[in-house]
Amino acid sequence: MKISVVIPTYNRADFLSSCLQSVLTQTRSVDEIIVVDDGSIDHTQDVLKEFDIHYVYQTNQGVAHARNIGIQKAKNEWIAFLDSDDIWHRTKIEEHLAFHTHNPHCPASYTDELWIRNGKTITLKTHQQKEQPTFSNSLRACKIGASTFFCHKKIFEAVGYFDETLHVCEDYDLWLRILKEFPIYFINQALTTKQAGHEHQLSFSTKLIDTYRIEALKKHLESSYKKEVLEELIYKTTILLKGAKKHHNEAIIEKYEKELNTFLCLH
Repeated sequence: MKISVVIPTYNRADFLSSCLQSVLTQTRSVDEIIVVDDGSIDHTQDVLKEFDIHYVYQTNQGVAHARNIGIQKAKNEWIAFLDSDDIWHRTKIEEHLAFHTHNPHCPASYTDELWIRNGKTITLKTHQQKEQPTFSNSLRACKIGASTFFCHKKIFEAVGYFDETLHVCEDYDLWLRILKEFPIYFINQALTTKQAGHEHQLSFSTKLIDTYRIEALKKHLESSYKKEVLEELIYKTTILLKGAKKHHNEAIIEKYEKELNTFLCLH
């Protein structure tokens, strides 16, 4: 099994060295490291001069496009993702390989992760805790961290790539599309550490995140999961509207009251 690692980055020079070292010190080495620089204007290129990697530069087009470019350029059949502000534990790749060697029919897996903020481990809330994912139990929130995901490249040929129209929640969207067609197996070990809450983290800095989840869910209204998807759309839209009314966001209120009425009629 040969493995390509895809690392998108944007203005994260201060994190990159630790990220790459965590790949290079794996107990089972990878075969290719692709860093896709999404238009960084910090000292990212200076940091990367120290490493033997496949470097791709693009004008700023978002993390989804960066990951897609990495997938398309990957030479190997197995893909592992790592965000440039995260680090892998030393046995991460070894554990994936052991799992897939003993389960050759499994096309994808992911692991648990640790969240660190200001040097302290964060205790995850119940809905954030990891489990064997299904399409249904993944509707409420994104269960799979991108940096924990490992899969065969054939998955992207079957379900498509990351949706580049989604500024955030592109991972939530892709996992749902995969889970509708393939199983993703959970390796119950924390093998990735995430740095939470820093200023460059999209989920930390992006407002109205549920608008992106709603767009992702609408793709499945014609699927066999229509009833469950509608229930989740009604739930998310109701929560979104509650916040919009509190903050007098008239544009969101106008758009999503119409959306909610549509979902209620379809339910």
